[in-house]
Amino acid sequence: MFKRSLLCILLLLLAPALVCAATSNNLNSDEQAWLQKAHRTDIHGWIYLHIEGKPFERGFQRGYLTAAEIDDFKNTIAYMEKHETGKDLGFFVESAGKLLKDRVSEEYVEEMKGMVAGMNKAGKTVTYDQMLFMNGFLDILWYWWPEQKEKKENTPGCSAFIATGDATRGGKIVMAHNSWASYASLRFCNIIVDIVPEKGHRMMMQTWGPCIYSATDFFITGAGLMGTETTIGDFEGFDKKGTPIFERSRKAMQYANSIDEWAEILIKNNNGAYANSWLLGNRKTGEIARFELGLKHHNLEKKTNGYFTGSNIVEDPAIRGDETEASYDDVRNFAVARRERWKQLMKQNHGEIDVELAKTMLADHYDIYLEKDQPGSRTICGHGDLENGMVPGSDAYRPGGAVDGKVTDSDLAQKWEMWGKWGHSCDIPFDAAKFLEKHTQYDWQQGYLKDLPANPWTLFPPR
Repeated sequence: MFKRSLLCILLLLLAPALVCAATSNNLNSDEQAWLQKAHRTDIHGWIYLHIEGKPFERGFQRGYLTAAEIDDFKNTIAYMEKHETGKDLGFFVESAGKLLKDRVSEEYVEEMKGMVAGMNKAGKTVTYDQMLFMNGFLDILWYWWPEQKEKKENTPGCSAFIATGDATRGGKIVMAHNSWASYASLRFCNIIVDIVPEKGHRMMMQTWGPCIYSATDFFITGAGLMGTETTIGDFEGFDKKGTPIFERSRKAMQYANSIDEWAEILIKNNNGAYANSWLLGNRKTGEIARFELGLKHHNLEKKTNGYFTGSNIVEDPAIRGDETEASYDDVRNFAVARRERWKQLMKQNHGEIDVELAKTMLADHYDIYLEKDQPGSRTICGHGDLENGMVPGSDAYRPGGAVDGKVTDSDLAQKWEMWGKWGHSCDIPFDAAKFLEKHTQYDWQQGYLKDLPANPWTLFPPR
């Protein structure tokens, strides 16, 4: 028994080296050199990834090191969209090629081609056209396809704030965000990637599957910029001739030197996809901004004292009146209720907001309509799976909501640090098997819907 146990321990210790040796036989000298500059750490539900270099090599690093996850993302989105739309993956890949292929700069084409090459070397089959679609899936599935069906886009929600000056402890910028959508698709946004490109600014961002931009969004850049966003609900508008959001958003992170430059890059050749209320900060100046971007209209507000919040409600009357029909003042609505709850929290905690308080705020379960603590679709820490369907715009017991929490401040950002929590900030776990047993209307998600356990807050980069 002792000899068998000792042998098992030795095999476990040697396994990583054996895998690396076997895999490295497939790599040429350039590819091995590229991978020497990259690394991956898995911790508390997150994947932390460092990549660097020229476009193709940093793409290769990411494709190789997260090949299994990108392949899973591809298969999951194919299955989910087949169920939702009746169209197979090939239809959307072909559509993305027609709409996006000539609207991506050479740098990002090379980065995506590098990801394809890295995945293929790691044993996962993917084409460039599929990679293009996966990067543009928000443009295609949330904006282009609804327009084809002549219906308004109803994007998932998020909750976020950015505060500065007299609103925060010590006057520093504090930024927080959680990501909302279906649990089956959002499980792929558990990647924190630190990118050191050959040109432009270094970026650290949360990202989704194989996306070369954030897509969730939460990021810091070498220019001192900090950013997050919440989508504009019930938005209508898409320009097929415009530049896709993944190109514009990534370019802004990599090359903008100020909040104004960031906004200018997003505005240029805007196609309307991912219409957002962007919350931005400049840690070097202490200035924060809310940049609301529709298709026809946009608005940029800046301040050095106070806060901006996001809950999928657009404040600019031109965008609200011309490009969306979302409710603005009905607190039964999940977005309106969260906006009003943010007002309460900001007032209660004025002057005291810091990283630790931000973590607590992301876990908030107060339903402003019911006037009591009750986790659901109207709460900042969203739980669609606990919602009975009485919230306007929400499906009963839909398995979706907030899957994470992210917080940073200007001091942490200067040190290239941020806090992340995978799973609900409140620590209520989601058990997929128990949920599907109880709510059989969602059993079509069997095998794709995964658990969301309670994980601790984790400082990135991992120590």
